Formats: sequence, C-alpha cells, structure tokens
Amino acid sequence: MTAELVQAALSDPRAADVRRRVFRQLVESLLYEGAVRTDRDGDEHVVTGIDRDGQPVRYSFSAVRRFGFGRVGLTSPVLRDGVEAESVTRFLSEVRKSLDADPDHLPGFARELEETLFKDALSEHLREDPPSTADHDVLESAITDGHRYHPTYKSRLGFDVADDIAFGPEFANPLRPLWLAAHRDITEVSGSASLGGDYVTEQLGTAVEGFHRRIEDAGRDPDDYVLVPVHPWQWRERIARAFSEQLGRGELIPLGDDPDEFLAQQSIRTLTCRDAPERPYLKLSMSMVNTSTSRGLAAHTVRNAPRITDWLREVVAGDDYLSGELRPILLGEELGVSVTPEADLLQADTYGALACIWRESLHPHLGTGERAIPFTGLTACLRDGTPLIDAWVRDTGVEDWVRQVVRVSALPLVHLLCAHGVALESHAQNMALVHVDGKPERVVLKDFHDGVRFSREHLAKPAPELAGTPAHHQNRNSFVETDELSLVTDFLLDAFFFINLGELALFLADHYGFAEQDFWRVVVEEIRGYQRRFPELEARFELFDLFTPAIEVEQLTTRRLHPDTELRLHAVPNPLAEVERC
Repeated sequence: MTAELVQAALSDPRAADVRRRVFRQLVESLLYEGAVRTDRDGDEHVVTGIDRDGQPVRYSFSAVRRFGFGRVGLTSPVLRDGVEAESVTRFLSEVRKSLDADPDHLPGFARELEETLFKDALSEHLREDPPSTADHDVLESAITDGHRYHPTYKSRLGFDVADDIAFGPEFANPLRPLWLAAHRDITEVSGSASLGGDYVTEQLGTAVEGFHRRIEDAGRDPDDYVLVPVHPWQWRERIARAFSEQLGRGELIPLGDDPDEFLAQQSIRTLTCRDAPERPYLKLSMSMVNTSTSRGLAAHTVRNAPRITDWLREVVAGDDYLSGELRPILLGEELGVSVTPEADLLQADTYGALACIWRESLHPHLGTGERAIPFTGLTACLRDGTPLIDAWVRDTGVEDWVRQVVRVSALPLVHLLCAHGVALESHAQNMALVHVDGKPERVVLKDFHDGVRFSREHLAKPAPELAGTPAHHQNRNSFVETDELSLVTDFLLDAFFFINLGELALFLADHYGFAEQDFWRVVVEEIRGYQRRFPELEARFELFDLFTPAIEVEQLTTRRLHPDTELRLHAVPNPLAEVERC
C-alpha cells in the first residue's frame, strides 16, 4: 500500500504545485538574505551556472520587493534555459559558485529540500478540508502549510514514509506515548509552584497502579522512580539504543502505553489527548530535524520551563491592563522532566533525548462561545483556494478585522516588552487566536521554556534564576538572557511582527487586495494609541524602540548553508518606521 500511495502522491498534479512552492521559497530567501549572486536582464533576475557536462546554464525569474520588511516575492516560475526548472538539487549543484555557502553543508541542505518536497507532496495528496466548525485541536492537525518563508518547511529528517503517515500531524493518526520509569538518580524534575497532589498520577488514573506493579515486578521501589512519557518513534529510533545501559541496569523500566490516544500538533512533538482533551499537552523529545531545527528538549530548558511559567503568570496577574482588559491566555508549562545520565563520549545521543514538558490544555481556559484557531490558520486556504478566514473577513470588513486582530494579539506582546522588559518568541506555532464567531477576542501564548528573552537590568519584575546554556549545547540561537537590549526587542520584532503579522499582511494583500501599507498603518495606529494611553512608559518606549528604522532578522536559509556556530542576522527595513515616514 505504501508504494502505491507514494506513486500516487508524486504523480498527483499537486506535487508540481509543491515543487513550485519549494523553489519559490528557496529562491526568495536566497535573494532576500543576499546568499545568491544574480544579474539583471531587463525585468528578469539571472543566475548562471555550469551543468555536469561543463556547459553553461541559465536560471531566470522575475521578482519584486514587497513593502513589509523589504521581503522578496517571485512573480514567475524559476526557468532553466527557458523551461520551468524541476529540480532544486540540480539548481543548487549548478549554481553553487554563485551561492554564499559552505560546500560541506550544501548536500545536507539539498537533502532537506528534497525531503520537504516529498513529504509535502504526500501531505497535499491526502489532506482534506477541516469542517467549518473545527475546534483548535482539529485545526492543529488540519493546517499543514508549514513555514511560509523557510524553504525546508517540512523536512522531517529521520521520518521515513511510514513514520510520516503514522506521526505527521496532517494525517491525524492517533498514537499512544510509551511510559518509562526513570530512576531519580538520573532524572531532573522541575515543577510549577501551582502544582498540587501527584500531577502525573492524576492524569494517568488507574493505569498508574499497573505501572507501579511493573516497577515492583522488576524488584524496585516505585518511590525511587519518576514516570516519563516518550514518543513511540523516539523510543524506537533513539532511546532503546542510546539508553541501553540504563535499561540494562534497571535505571529505566518500560511500563506500557498511555491509556488514552493522542494526536500530533503542528510541531509534531507536542501531543494533544484526543480521548480527554483537558489533559495537559505533552511536549516530547524527538531526535529529528524539522524546519532545520533539532526537536530534542535540552535539559536546561526543561528545567527552566515551570520557573518561567510561574514568573510570567505573576507578571500578567499583577498588571491590570493585561489581566483585566486584554486577558491573554498563557498555557503554563507546569512540569518538566529530563533524564540526564552521566555525561560521556555519547552525550550528544542522550542530552535532550528523553524529556517531557507538560503544557496546560487550552480547553479549560476558553469561555462560553469562545473558540480558538492556530495563528497559522489565519493564512491557510481550503483545497479550492478559499482562505479559511474568508467568512470572517467578509462579514467584518478586512480593515476592521485586521484592527481587531492587531489589538488582541500585538498589544499584549508590546506591553509585556515595553512595560515589563519581556519579549516572547511569538511566531506562528506559538500563538492562537481566540474568537467568537470569527470576531477576535484575545490571544493564546505558549512555548516559554526557550521562547522568552530579556535583559535582567531592564526587567520591571525580577526574573527567577535560570539554568544557563551548557557549553556543549550546539544551538547558538537558543538563549534567554542577554545584555544586548537590541536582541530583546528584535526577538519580538522578528518572531511576531516579521513572521506572524508579516505573513498575514502578504496574505491579505494577495487574497483581498488590502495593501500592505494599509495593513501596517493599522498596526502603527494601534501601537501609537497604546503608547498614548501609557505616557508614564515614554522612557521605556524609547528603550524598546519598535519604530527603529531597521531590525535584525534571522537568516533562516543562510543558517543552513554554513556551520551553526553563530547568530546569522541581517538588517531589513522596519515597516512600522516606513509607514510613519510616508
């Protein structure tokens, strides 16, 4: 069946649309980040290369500069010697001398592109439109677009075809996490101050009795162990091998499957309980790469998750504007468990490989009549091309609807930054919009364990002491504290304004003719109105300058073309400043 399915997916006409999308996002990002050299031939950009026979080859395309952040948009397919190009790998190989790329990293990047092309073609072949009444959890599976800027938006390195179908969110196949007992000597536990009772036992119900019996059958005392769930793919691909010594010594004991079925969210590693939706979401380590990022859970971030949650809750609760008027929903990371055996030469195989963060379910937070949609849903379309938000936009009017979205989503983040000195990495997967029949009401914020940035010197409320990033941790982009205040402001401008609002502005311009300048004018009006309301924060508004002429955004493609040893940023025009100059 799998072979026939693959053949059908790759021969589906939508596979050509996927190829065009991958090509488009690749070339747009290379141009935008200055990672490819081009010549101009009238209205066309031209990249010259050499084919495998040593003959010259010519790639051409048309592109324009968009208003928001100076983004690049292709306005034609990529042509190879006048015929539509069909292979991204061939393109990279033939034009490599025109790329700003480390030759050793180019093959790996090409593989990510090919994996994205294949897996998105499979997704497009099988996906169905969500029902109009779908709730947040259903939409987390049904919205399959992925990152709209990053060209390897669905690489899922480590998944084969069967894995992709079994565990990819868009296929909505239920799974059951496997539970392990981890000895306390090799396990770190960090819990929120709000927890009461046995948090994990309460979720597992009567199943925990059977788990304890299995620990006793192994000749061990359940009190000496911590229960930790593991994704079935992670167990098969990493844990059974990398933790074989701990399994052999009884420091890890397999207990059995969860009594409930779960579904993968957009991030793949975060699971929603289908059978009991009010159970916490499980964010699990997965030793795979998706959108160019490893999906493990570093132990220091797991340790920090509940501490950051408690701190943010205090910040919001102590601010009348946030708690009484804007009422953002913070999905707390209540408990973190990480298995950290003694470091050795194979530490890279075990660090961050077996861990879980328990995140609050959204369902208990929603009021009467409230529903939620992932922020990625605001730029999603049905299979016939109709935007998912079409009825809402047409009922309200595009400008009024945008103003409501900005008011409920941007202002909480701006206030957290300016009044409190806290920037959240509120990109697409880290936010949801709460609405009543399409009318925006408030925002859902999540993913705090490594999605927060601040400078202690400029905090309004002291932050807790947090675990620092260990020297062996490879991701140089992962840090919470910094002395460079610009990195705090840009954290929000990059994640929320550049990604979330930037993509929404492009989407509304393309689908409804709502000019980008008009979109950003609405954003500016709402932020300036907020600032007038809080004149006592004038010095803070200057400190965290949202209207700086240029901002630093991450070079997401260039990062994959070079060793991941430093922050790779480039300065781009800030549409908030540009609107005010007009």
